Amino acid sequence: MNETPAPRLLFLFDMDDVLVRYDWRVRMTALAEYTGHSFEEIRRRWWDRGDEARAEAGHFPDGDAYLAAFTEAMGCAVPEADWARIRGAAMTELPERIEAVRIAADHGRVGLLTNNGPLAGRWIGRWAPSLPPLFGEHLDTTSNFGARKPEPAVFERALAHHGVPAERAFFADDMPVNVEAARSVGIHAVLVEEHTDLRRAVRAFVTAQERVTTA
Repeated sequence: MNETPAPRLLFLFDMDDVLVRYDWRVRMTALAEYTGHSFEEIRRRWWDRGDEARAEAGHFPDGDAYLAAFTEAMGCAVPEADWARIRGAAMTELPERIEAVRIAADHGRVGLLTNNGPLAGRWIGRWAPSLPPLFGEHLDTTSNFGARKPEPAVFERALAHHGVPAERAFFADDMPVNVEAARSVGIHAVLVEEHTDLRRAVRAFVTAQERVTTA
């Protein structure tokens, strides 16, 4: 069986507040209504004790294990469909940002690199249906790599997974700490802010890479 050859260029994108608008307040309000807990209590039972961060770093082997732990922490049944519905309702695709992925896909491989656990990985394609046709099998959550941003290890493992050296990789994220971590391993990283034209950033990287190739 022939292995897929490594791409010449790699484009990695964060998801929340890069390719989709994510309103965590919408999610927390819905979870509070569903569980009967206050926002503060929900945070205390799951996020503040580090369970979500552990999920993003690969602590739970699969989505079922994640959901079992989340349900236990909430102290009430939270079926997967309801968990996914609540999370998805807080997300809205950003067409101009997704267009940047289409541009990148014309020049190399595109991959997602989002701080999320394995259960989110099951649902990303349904939450943001524009993404699967572009990313294919590379809709990765950080849990797939056993580390979370901003740990440099997650970037190193993503590069190894895709078989691309850091100097040929592009990364876009809305968190400065994650951008700096990517840069620390040699990746060309771009901070995405409200008015960032991600399409321009992708094209600029491609142009710079073409200059290196022809130099």
